[in-house]
Amino acid sequence: MRRNPFDELEDMFDRMSRQLETGDLGEFNAVPVDMQDHGDEYTVVADLPGYAVDDIDLTFADGDLRIDASREEESEETDEDAGTYVHRERSESASRTVRVPDPVVEDEIAASYNNGTLTVTLPKATDEVDGHSIDIN
Repeated sequence: MRRNPFDELEDMFDRMSRQLETGDLGEFNAVPVDMQDHGDEYTVVADLPGYAVDDIDLTFADGDLRIDASREEESEETDEDAGTYVHRERSESASRTVRVPDPVVEDEIAASYNNGTLTVTLPKATDEVDGHSIDIN
């Protein structure tokens, strides 16, 4: 039995529609990240292989941690046998925005970069106000 190609197109549009509704679309050149909740702080670990510390821009605003990385790729032509690219996926820039679910102490955010891995520690803001008792007359 032969399949109707329009059925396949309709299935594809249905999948795309579901992805748009749920926000489950992958970002091109997105930085892969893991986020952990340690109770009193969040830790975000991002993979940025091949970048130097100076290539990475890290900002926090309105509950969003923004990671931007860009580098200038150096190329040397050694000889004619080196070839030309037929397909190339190595990126010279990557970015990612991570929504932090709770308020954090922005002045205490710390970051380190080691062997292509960026680690950002975001201490949670604590509510200093525990409330007070109200007497009833």
